[in-house]
Amino acid sequence: MALIKVDLYDEIEMKKPHPCIHKSHRFQVVMLGADLKLQCQGCGNIVLISRIKFNQKFKKHIASHETIIFTK
Repeated sequence: MALIKVDLYDEIEMKKPHPCIHKSHRFQVVMLGADLKLQCQGCGNIVLISRIKFNQKFKKHIASHETIIFTK
């Protein structure tokens, strides 16, 4: 199985909702690595998930956000 390519601050949709009051399927990627940190777009809580579990539960990309680097 191939790894799903996501970048920092991408908004994604998962198959199952976050168990918060909003039941949101939308998350934003806030950390990349062997594990991913995803922020629920409904309640703002952060979830830590392994790459393997992420690949199984990923549904689709919603939006990509480029990071801005400020230099003096």
